Amino acid sequence: MSDNLLTPRFALPMLSVAQAQKEMTHNEALVLIDALLHAAVVDGPLATPPEDPAEGDCWIVDEAATGAWVGEAGLLALWTAGGWRFVVPSPGMRIRRISDGAALWFNGFEWTVPIAIANPEGGTTIDLEARAAIDALLALMVAHGIMIAG
Repeated sequence: MSDNLLTPRFALPMLSVAQAQKEMTHNEALVLIDALLHAAVVDGPLATPPEDPAEGDCWIVDEAATGAWVGEAGLLALWTAGGWRFVVPSPGMRIRRISDGAALWFNGFEWTVPIAIANPEGGTTIDLEARAAIDALLALMVAHGIMIAG
């Protein structure tokens, strides 16, 4: 399939005029949309493909990829009825990692995890009201997926 028949951001296949078996192209696009819309990965980065993946599950491929994932570092690996599909992430893409709830961000080169912010503690002068307000703010940020718990 030529590049001019792919969408610019996620290389979703597009139908062409007078194309035979349009359902193949359309179904492939739907599988990729299903994986990328409100994207979530089971875990990752992982180097070794899971032994018994469920259809629709997705992972981030590690730099030291092995087996069917060799050469796919940094990509999203999606298991489908037809086998592995690999998706090139776009800069700014965000996903949720199901294993720990972390919100990951693709900066154009690698997947990054936000650094956890610890609740305030210690100090010589303790302002309980200020600490309670900061704790509440941090809890809201965690609840909204802006950061991970410290």
